[in-house]
Amino acid sequence: MHRPTERAYPTHWEADVVLRDGGTALIRPITPDDAGRLVSFYEQVSDQSKYYRFFAPYPRLSDRDVRRFTHHDYVDRVGLAMFVGGEMIGTVRYDRIDSTGRPASAPADNAEVAFLVQDAHQGRGVASNLLEHVAACARERGIRRFTAEVLPANTKMIKVFTDFGYSQKRSFEDGSVHLTLDLEPTAKSLAVMRAREQRAEARSVQRLLAPGSVVVVGAGRQPGGAGRTVLDSLRAFDFPGEVYAVNNRLPEGRQEIDGVPAYRSVLDIPGEVDLVVLAVPAAAVDRVVTECGERAAQGLVVLAADFDREQQRELVRKARSYGMRVIGPNAFGVINTAPAVRLNATLAAERPRHGRVGLFTQSGAIGVALLAGLHRQGGGLSSFVSAGNRADVSGNDVLQYWDDDPDTDVVLMYLESFGNPRKFTRLARRTAERKPVVVVRGARHSGSAPPPGHAVPVSRTPDATVSALLRQAGVLLVDTVTELIDTGIQLAFQPLPSGPRIAVLGNAESLGLLTYDACLAQGLRPSPPVDLTTAATPEDFRAALAAALAAPDTDAVVVTAIPWVDDRAPAELADALAAASADAAKPVAVAQLAIEGLDAALGERRIPSFPAPERAVKALAEAVRYAQWRRDAADPGRVPDYDVDRSAAATLIDRAVADRPTGAATTSGGEPDGTDRPRSLPLDPAATAELLGHYGVAVQPMAAAPDADSAVTAAAHLGYPVALKTTAPHLRHRGDLGGVRLDLNTEAELRRAYAELTETLGGPAELRPVVQAMAPRGVDTVVRASFDPGIGTVLSFGLAGTPSELLGDLSYRLVPVTDREAARLVRDLRTAPMLFGWRGSQPVDSAALEELLLRVSLLLDDHPEIVALELEPVVVAAHGLTVLDAAVRLAPPPVTTDLGPRRLSTY
Repeated sequence: MHRPTERAYPTHWEADVVLRDGGTALIRPITPDDAGRLVSFYEQVSDQSKYYRFFAPYPRLSDRDVRRFTHHDYVDRVGLAMFVGGEMIGTVRYDRIDSTGRPASAPADNAEVAFLVQDAHQGRGVASNLLEHVAACARERGIRRFTAEVLPANTKMIKVFTDFGYSQKRSFEDGSVHLTLDLEPTAKSLAVMRAREQRAEARSVQRLLAPGSVVVVGAGRQPGGAGRTVLDSLRAFDFPGEVYAVNNRLPEGRQEIDGVPAYRSVLDIPGEVDLVVLAVPAAAVDRVVTECGERAAQGLVVLAADFDREQQRELVRKARSYGMRVIGPNAFGVINTAPAVRLNATLAAERPRHGRVGLFTQSGAIGVALLAGLHRQGGGLSSFVSAGNRADVSGNDVLQYWDDDPDTDVVLMYLESFGNPRKFTRLARRTAERKPVVVVRGARHSGSAPPPGHAVPVSRTPDATVSALLRQAGVLLVDTVTELIDTGIQLAFQPLPSGPRIAVLGNAESLGLLTYDACLAQGLRPSPPVDLTTAATPEDFRAALAAALAAPDTDAVVVTAIPWVDDRAPAELADALAAASADAAKPVAVAQLAIEGLDAALGERRIPSFPAPERAVKALAEAVRYAQWRRDAADPGRVPDYDVDRSAAATLIDRAVADRPTGAATTSGGEPDGTDRPRSLPLDPAATAELLGHYGVAVQPMAAAPDADSAVTAAAHLGYPVALKTTAPHLRHRGDLGGVRLDLNTEAELRRAYAELTETLGGPAELRPVVQAMAPRGVDTVVRASFDPGIGTVLSFGLAGTPSELLGDLSYRLVPVTDREAARLVRDLRTAPMLFGWRGSQPVDSAALEELLLRVSLLLDDHPEIVALELEPVVVAAHGLTVLDAAVRLAPPPVTTDLGPRRLSTY
């Protein structure tokens, strides 16, 4: 019997996953070496589960069964297994079949699938995870449908299939339920997968932030040191669960450290082990992780910092194999101020105040500053995670937790790197629709690098692009840690403003004028300041604030204050402002100078106080921007479906990609892009124009002019007036260097321009001259798109030349773009007034420009093989527009990991 040649073991199918209860597991292909594990696994499965799998009593596996279930070709026969602590807990298998149900090979695109899950692990999401991953394997091998035969009594397995979100058919045949699943991802299947991902990852973080017991490994017998400090923090915060100390140098017979039960090993602890804080040197971590895994710990906080890249990977690999998540290495700790939890497993000296701000930081030093700053301004925490090198638990995981955490209203994050930017923007957008996400980024500029240990994929996307995309997702990006705290306090204490109209009042005219100017600088619309004079009493402040809040033309109020001459208690002013704003639905911010004790008094009354008007206005401006984003997000617009020829475009692209050269992928400029994708290739001008034409984008025809006679012939065909320009790379789009001659109306003018061009800049072979019909006068713009492995395809727009190239004035959106986003792309530019009648000029046809952006977006979304695109210049006139030049680069479709099966990142 002929057997297909077995392929190499597909390592890329291995994946760490999070289960429904927050534990982790490893999914990987089954190999012949798993024979013993398979037999042990099967022995632990109940007779009923065996009956459901094989439709008959099947007490044990024969040697033939074991071989069949452990030997696969990874193409037509694939088996995956899930492991926890090296133990197999679930399996899934598919076999390719033909239309009659017999074993088959490609091009047959149907496969039979079946599961078996250990009874002790049923209900943890094992089967749904396995189905996601085996479906991805099948699609990769050209399989488009799964069929499954399930006994009617096996309701759990039927539910796994029916809840999956794939298009399916269901029938009852020969006493069993026959299911057919189309494996093409759908909007519903993607939504189901992401909802499961959110619940599982949120639960995994919840287990770290709400443990029933905490073990501190490395707690010293004497005061001082990291372990003893964490132990003291736990006790000072009155953690209600069990607390244990572990010190391997504990003298024989000693059973406590400062009143806390102490042991020499984690294995010796008699009770449950949930969260373990490792305050031991890096060299001792591996041994402790093994002990924690054997005790079924739920998570680790690793304080040690001296890990290289491989040591970090091994730490995470081992922890996940036992079902544990890891915070760190180089972590500062975790806090949960919920009254029922009261967890402070950090090195922080100050007792955290309970509040509704969630705080994530990758830096321990920044974490200390943020905790102190929040405390100083009266803010309180719901929870805090300092992830350090974030080798495992990242900002994405914590965002999943905060997304539906009822105790968190505002999210603050200090980030130095993005492990999965595409996923972060998706999660941030979803969270920002309900609660603000404020971010300050470190190491974000070109030439900077994250601190050692922050192992993340390198992105070539400029910081300006990343920042624009984060803002598009609703993230409030601020520049400093101080602004992060200020904005967080404003959002946590006050309602959102309904617009940018700001009232300014106070007892110092100069301070009011500074506030007024700061509002203008932030794009707000301030009213003239109201000067209450230095003689103003708290009652005067109350009356003025109440009147300002009641005014229909006011959306928010900034109160400024300087000290009184007499000795007046700051609580009087705080009470007056609180009384005036108690029932108002408009926000208030206070800028006060040197009034001792006022900031604390206002903080107690949930009124934000700032030591400078610029800080107060900046925080309020961020609130205005966030409120506007929320309103816009409620109606994101739609992606128009124009009449385009997708089939013809796909045929053209397939033909070009099939002829691609081999080698590493390149950027739009032809340089290696740092990924493992195959090399991209440029489409020739004719194919580029044809491709764009299939999507309703016309490129102005041009003709090559290798000599003057050819130029004249081309002009006669195209019609005068014409333009003569070079297409040499070093002169392309450089009209300032004399490479473009416009408005040539006669043959004589054209011949003269040709002679001047070739005499001045070089010969025709070097210049590659072309002739093109003149376009109507308008504004020169540029449309670009590029693919970034970590973000996706980004569409950008700007004015051609100096505004975009020198000033970097470009707007960005992720593909696909909606009609509302296309309008914002055009209007977000600082130089946008040049498109809308600046200094008496005629406004351009913005509707045509927006349609062009939408058609390009549709092309990019339909054909992921397009990794770079450039339309420059696009001349936008009062009526219509003209695309004068276009370039496209193609490569095989990139892998979009955020659309694949759920898996934890590995760096």
